[in-house]
Amino acid sequence: MTNPPISPAEQAFSAARTFAKFRDEPISDETLKALYELAKWGPTASNCQPARYVFVRSAEAKEKLRACLAPGNVDKAMGAPVTVIVAQDSRFFEHLVTQFPHMPTAAAPYENNAALAQTVGLRNSSLQGAYLMVAARLLGLDCGPMSGFDAEALDRCFFPDGRYRSNFLINLGHGDTSALRPRGPRLAFDTVATFE
Repeated sequence: MTNPPISPAEQAFSAARTFAKFRDEPISDETLKALYELAKWGPTASNCQPARYVFVRSAEAKEKLRACLAPGNVDKAMGAPVTVIVAQDSRFFEHLVTQFPHMPTAAAPYENNAALAQTVGLRNSSLQGAYLMVAARLLGLDCGPMSGFDAEALDRCFFPDGRYRSNFLINLGHGDTSALRPRGPRLAFDTVATFE
C-alpha cells in the first residue's frame, strides 16, 4: 500500500523535517541548477539578490569545509551529498542597475555605506537561503541548515578576495528517516503573534 500524495504545503512545511543524516545518493548538476532556477524568484528588497551559493560536493572541497565546522556538525556535512554555502555579496548593489532598472539611483545608499550594505545583504541573503530550502523540498530533496562553523576560516578558504561573506550552511540530499528524532513542537499562534 502506498502513502497518499501530499500537498505542496505539506511537502514544503508541515510534513518536511530537518535532516542530520542522508542516504548515499548523489545530486546532479541539473537538479542543483533547477533548484536555483526555482528559488531565484523569491522576493528581496529592491530585487537586490545578494545571496551567492557554493555547492560543496568534491572530496577536496569537503575537506576544506571540514576544517571550518564545529565538531558536532562534521558528520552531518561530510555525510551529505551537497553542502551549500549561502553567502552574501558585499557589493550586491553593483547589480541593481540591471536588477532594479526603474530606479537608476538604487545603488547610491550602499556605495559609501558598508554597514548598510552588510545589514541589507545579510537580511536578504538569509531570505534567499530560506527560499532555497523551500525550493529543495518542493523538488523532493531534504535539508539540514547549520550555523555551527567558523565563518572567518570558511571565508578565507572559499572567498579569499573578501567580497563574499558566509551566512549559513545547508546540507542537501535524500534524508535518512531512520536517524530522525521525534519532531519538536512549534510555538502557538497566540505566543508569537498579535493583531493590531
